[in-house]
Amino acid sequence: MSTQPPGASSTPPTSLTERRKAATQLEIAHAAADLFAAQGPHATTAEEIARHAGVALRTFYRYFRSKQDAVSPLLAAGADRWRALLEAAEPGTGLSRALQAAVEESLAAPDEDAARALLRTRGLLRAAADDPALRAVWYRVNQESEERLVPVVARLAAGRLAAVQVRLAAAAATDAIRIALETWADTDAGVTGEGSPAALALDCLRQLMGGMGALTSDGATEG
Repeated sequence: MSTQPPGASSTPPTSLTERRKAATQLEIAHAAADLFAAQGPHATTAEEIARHAGVALRTFYRYFRSKQDAVSPLLAAGADRWRALLEAAEPGTGLSRALQAAVEESLAAPDEDAARALLRTRGLLRAAADDPALRAVWYRVNQESEERLVPVVARLAAGRLAAVQVRLAAAAATDAIRIALETWADTDAGVTGEGSPAALALDCLRQLMGGMGALTSDGATEG
């Protein structure tokens, strides 16, 4: 999942304490992401991340087990936004159409904040190429996103799909975004237009779901 600007999460904390906690975690995540992109995880310490975030080291470890884990709130926020777009789909919207619309909107870059978030994701994915622990965080966030997507897909399918088909659709949608972002990160393509995350993800989604029969029957003529 891509990182997103603050406030992009679909499940914002409700209490003042929770909001403060989330804000602190996000500050730490931004500091970690910027340092990882600039100098790599190996050259970055937890102490340095804490210092850049303006928090004590004990505060860092109160929220995160490792320096790599510190970026998970940013990645999870992107997953939350993507899932929220699907949850907001109108009743009766075809599953294929809803998935494509959510993919396209979640990876769009209509303003500087969204573009910066995508570029931050590119920096993180490039940094993860040589850091197994950072890759593990990336894959974990994607796995968690897929699991949380299952009931959303089930609602959109409205009983038309078997449980295994619902899981396949959730997996295909999640992997479409993951593969698109990983592919884009290896290039110098822009955040919009040909070769952008949104364009690649739509292509991946259509290819992954194209052979799934019933999963695409509602959208076979949607273009």
